[in-house]
Amino acid sequence: MTLEQTVVHTGVGSWPGTDIVEAIKITFDECPELPYLPELPARGAAAGLIGRGAGQLADLTVDLQPSGWRLTDGLGLDHRRAVALFRDDLDLLEEQAQGYAGCFKIGFAGPWTLAASIERQRGGLVLADRGARRDLGQSLAEGLAELISELNRRLPDLRLIIQLDEPLLPAVHQGRVPTASGYATHRPIDDPELSETLTHVVRRLDPTPVVVHCCAAGAPIPLLAGTGLHSLGLDLDQLRPADWDGIGPALEQGLWFGIGAAPTDRVIGPDAVAERVLGPVRDLALDPATTRLAITPACGLAGATPADALAILRSVRTAAGIVADELPR
Repeated sequence: MTLEQTVVHTGVGSWPGTDIVEAIKITFDECPELPYLPELPARGAAAGLIGRGAGQLADLTVDLQPSGWRLTDGLGLDHRRAVALFRDDLDLLEEQAQGYAGCFKIGFAGPWTLAASIERQRGGLVLADRGARRDLGQSLAEGLAELISELNRRLPDLRLIIQLDEPLLPAVHQGRVPTASGYATHRPIDDPELSETLTHVVRRLDPTPVVVHCCAAGAPIPLLAGTGLHSLGLDLDQLRPADWDGIGPALEQGLWFGIGAAPTDRVIGPDAVAERVLGPVRDLALDPATTRLAITPACGLAGATPADALAILRSVRTAAGIVADELPR
């Protein structure tokens, strides 16, 4: 991430409502250092986390079944809808981004959350099949690389950042993803394969920075830090004391830390958000000159009211200024 400040603020992804133009305007207004393309799941499954991610797959197609998204042989209506909706969003982004030059973030479901959410053609999750897992990860990497090339042509003044949302990564890692019957769980995916897939995506998208965001407890922090990503985003309330033992070395390696300090189920003031950041950061006793923080809501804001979502984003913005002033230089 090439940001001049060492403390910035931004949102995570989802936003309430169905007005994408208004949502884009809000991110430019409220997150001027790092605006982002919001995800509006209220518009339907094609606009949600899995629909948007599935729409980026290269040479793989999906459709929507009562049980969820499923791989198919041909391009179906649901896949076309997901692609068309995202393309419309990009067209609107191009209009709203005129005159802006700087970092800009777009989020998609990461390969492991997709593997734990999309079924194979003959049933059962992609997660159950090593070859299918590999193909899905490579397909996502290629699709995102193609998207980056397109956006670099359409919006050359944007310095793109790709966010991979991995809320299901801990469940995948720990073998907690249920099978279709609900009576068993898929086996844990071992560290080398988890790392290899994420590392492949990060390297394929280089030099575009990649953020991995996980709002669930139990994210394998040292593993993630070793994949070459540029930033790691975590929900502060989901962190255990042992997690900080992995966060400190990751920050010393130069990673940005996206610290989800504002709850999404209520509005708290900027002083409270700032204190939630300053306490653990001070405890880490890191060199402030090399500590890079992105203060965010804990997760997406689609479940909040529009007024509360805006208030949470503004609280995060003010808190970032407080933290920047309070951290020693």
